[in-house]
Amino acid sequence: MPKKIAVIVRDRKHEALRMAVGATLMNDEVHVFVMDDKLESDYDIETSLQMLADLKARVFSNNPNNGFEQKTTKEIAGMLIDYDVVVPY
Repeated sequence: MPKKIAVIVRDRKHEALRMAVGATLMNDEVHVFVMDDKLESDYDIETSLQMLADLKARVFSNNPNNGFEQKTTKEIAGMLIDYDVVVPY
């Protein structure tokens, strides 16, 4: 049975996004939450984000400068209770 996995991106951004891509390998539902800071772009981050998009993983952020689906911190906190696994980075 597929699991619902949330990856919280805060400090170790590159590693968090790589982990999110890897979590899709078992056909689990993966959502990524980019918290607080603007996600600075580089080749590795763009590659991971493109792979997540190709794999239909949703990406949320509480920072409107990120350009992802916007949620407030409170909305994100409310969403996290619905996940089987929450992985903070």
